[in-house]
Amino acid sequence: MKIAMIGTGYVGLVSGVCLSDFGHRVVCVDKDPRKIEMLTGGVVPIYEPGLEALMAKNVAAGRLSFTGDLAAAVAGADAVFIAVGTPTRRGDGHADLSYVMAAAEEIADALTGYAVVVTKSTVPVGTNAAVRAVIEKAAPAAGFDVASNPEFLREGAAIDDFMRPDRVVVGVTSERAKKVMGEVYRPLFLREFPVLYTDLETAELIKYAANAFLATKITFINEVARLCEKVGADVKQVAKGIGLDGRIGNKFLHAGPGYGGSCFPKDTTALARIGQEHASPMQIVETVIKVNEEVKRRMVEKVVELCGGSVNGKVVAVLGVTFKPNTDDMRDAPALTIVPALVGGGARVRVVDPQGRREGEPLLPGVSWLEDAYDAAEGADVVVILTEWNEFRALDLARLAAAMAVPRMADLRNVYSAADAQAAGFQAYAGVGR
Repeated sequence: MKIAMIGTGYVGLVSGVCLSDFGHRVVCVDKDPRKIEMLTGGVVPIYEPGLEALMAKNVAAGRLSFTGDLAAAVAGADAVFIAVGTPTRRGDGHADLSYVMAAAEEIADALTGYAVVVTKSTVPVGTNAAVRAVIEKAAPAAGFDVASNPEFLREGAAIDDFMRPDRVVVGVTSERAKKVMGEVYRPLFLREFPVLYTDLETAELIKYAANAFLATKITFINEVARLCEKVGADVKQVAKGIGLDGRIGNKFLHAGPGYGGSCFPKDTTALARIGQEHASPMQIVETVIKVNEEVKRRMVEKVVELCGGSVNGKVVAVLGVTFKPNTDDMRDAPALTIVPALVGGGARVRVVDPQGRREGEPLLPGVSWLEDAYDAAEGADVVVILTEWNEFRALDLARLAAAMAVPRMADLRNVYSAADAQAAGFQAYAGVGR
């Protein structure tokens, strides 16, 4: 099949590369000439394990290309995917659909025959119907259908998620569109991964509901962690105890500094707004959003308390600032709340992150960037583990403690235990929920 992928951000690029690996001819489109130049030169503008090699393989095979010419990419395409950004709109919490609608208008002008226009971006309920209306108005004679195909990609594991998905959700309104989408995902059918066909509105809501539920699990265990600290319980054991229940499961029950990233903050806010607009308030989701912000502030308090009530003049080594490991994504990372608060409290903050510097440097003014955790700990008053990169999971704790002026650790991901830290020479250790 010939596929056009409009947008080469995280979702568009990963989806385009993986669809080309299915054997389709994929043209990825972006308005940014610099991005197209990078991609054409084999350079991936985001960090995602395995993506650069898979992209190079399919470019070499002639199945994958990049262009700034949307009309050329859409002409003759069987499916046109819209994978542009839908950031939270300032002021009202809505998802900003301006990029989606602009893409729909351009697609309308470029259609040369029947195609399925597929919304891959995360969009509120009713957006696909609006996309259809935009195309019909701009090109009344065009033959097309609209489909909703939300993504469920975890940053750091996106290729595996695309190739071996828990499910593929496809919202369609015609048998013809269903047949086209069936061909797009035929390799997954053959490998018996589940493909769920629904109407457009249901597909749109599935994405928001899934992310809101996962954000709720994270926030719930963080609230339990706070209670554990008050009563003397261990949140890791509590999480294990409830996670072994098959009805609950053990995923997303890791206490820490709160959720962040490109999806959960944006999608919970959008779902809460959708509920308000339809007089069906999402009270649990609204509370999740509020509590998640409180969790970040509580982490700041934990570091301050560990330093005796003030970080003024203290040297703080922060290990990890991306919102999760195996990505360079800084969007809504807890670090963007925690680190500025420490700097504002007078701390001299040193940061180490394997991939976060390029995105993080302009977002975290007033900090020093180092390449090595032990260098960052030299003469420090406290070390803070903020993102659980593998590099920080196997540290020589004795070497780390010996390098510090005052060996104290705020382990905000519960990577280590208090016993291990104390045995290595740390005078004070603070985890989360323990």
